[in-house]
Amino acid sequence: MRIIGISIAVAGVLASPLAAEPVAPGDVKYEDGVVMASLTGVAGDAANGRDVFKNRKQGNCLACHVNADMPEESFHGEVGPEMTGVADRWSAQELRAIVANSKMVFEDTIMPAFYQDAGFERTLEKFEGQSILTAQQVEDVIAYLQTLKEQ
Repeated sequence: MRIIGISIAVAGVLASPLAAEPVAPGDVKYEDGVVMASLTGVAGDAANGRDVFKNRKQGNCLACHVNADMPEESFHGEVGPEMTGVADRWSAQELRAIVANSKMVFEDTIMPAFYQDAGFERTLEKFEGQSILTAQQVEDVIAYLQTLKEQ
């Protein structure tokens, strides 16, 4: 009986979304400015997304975006749109497309593609084949951005 119970538990874990492979950067489906499906099949964590957003070595979103939710952080950029109310302006699917590869939404943007691992120019060898963020970090950032409503 114990072996059957363990086998059922293992099968349940393997079948869960947590065991699913994330969508590879080259396989993300952009349609009319949106990415409908989660990149991971797992809900994003807004607290982790906030950390990625402000981390100068990961998302570094503050380099270009003012974010009133982070008054404790210095040097907010003003190149990109302000983040206050972003959840009222864009759906999660639109934000997923913008964060994953903004050039698929805004052709002439200077925003980097955070979930792309090929097609760059002059990439350092140690970064070849890597995206800036993981699929889960993209989902976490989306979850965080969805908390930023007009006040």
